[in-house]
Amino acid sequence: MATNASDLALRGHGFDFGASSFRDYDKHLHRYLAHRLGPQDAEDLAQEVYLRLLRMDGEKCVQKPLAYIYGIASHLVADYRTDSRRQRELLRDEKEENPEEGWETTDELAERLNLQQQLERALARLPRTQAMVLLAHKHRGLSYEEVAAELGLSIHTVEKYITQAKARIRTMTWER
Repeated sequence: MATNASDLALRGHGFDFGASSFRDYDKHLHRYLAHRLGPQDAEDLAQEVYLRLLRMDGEKCVQKPLAYIYGIASHLVADYRTDSRRQRELLRDEKEENPEEGWETTDELAERLNLQQQLERALARLPRTQAMVLLAHKHRGLSYEEVAAELGLSIHTVEKYITQAKARIRTMTWER
């Protein structure tokens, strides 16, 4: 049975799963972690699982690799949740000690409202299609391709409209 270079490298670090490799378990591990923590944190914890596997005793041979990986992952998930809970408690305690923090002052609220009104006026001065393209891309976070498909435009036209809209907005007079 042939083994690939990654398998040989892993055996040298105490990870002897026979002819299997990380790739054989990667999809299972990511699905497991994403289900418990969400996709953002799954990648970080998967890396930690692999680091722990690489630190394994070189003499240890694992009979059920997937179960072993899930065991490591479940311990990491529990630790992660405990740490997250502690952080939330610390933040809650800090807010209770300083209740004014996190609240906008009247001046800050007025400034934000003024800025919002100015942005609305600036968008109203743009040609309708340019404003729609700019809002779809910047406010809704759509890619140029998604904006083009949604509005029935070419990608080149979307790029051109965004550039023109930004240029027009830069030349407008803004109140302080």
